[in-house]
Amino acid sequence: MKCHRLDELISLLQPAWQQEPDLNLVQFLQKMADEAGFNQPLTELTDDVLIYHLKLRGTDKTEQIPGLKKDYEEDFKTALLRARGVIKD
Repeated sequence: MKCHRLDELISLLQPAWQQEPDLNLVQFLQKMADEAGFNQPLTELTDDVLIYHLKLRGTDKTEQIPGLKKDYEEDFKTALLRARGVIKD
């Protein structure tokens, strides 16, 4: 599981870091933490924060989070009926 997370993080980190060639890795990670609004010490920064920030970096702030978009229902009644199994996909 950790290997998968590492591969995902590296694949997201590499193109973003290449756009900032003047920064070393620690400086770039600090920049990502600052952009994400992470106010704790850098040693507390988790891979989840980095992954989600890198995935959503540069997107519109009103845009839905990709993992939640698939479950979005416009109508509350439809969502409730789907959650209770009355409406099948």
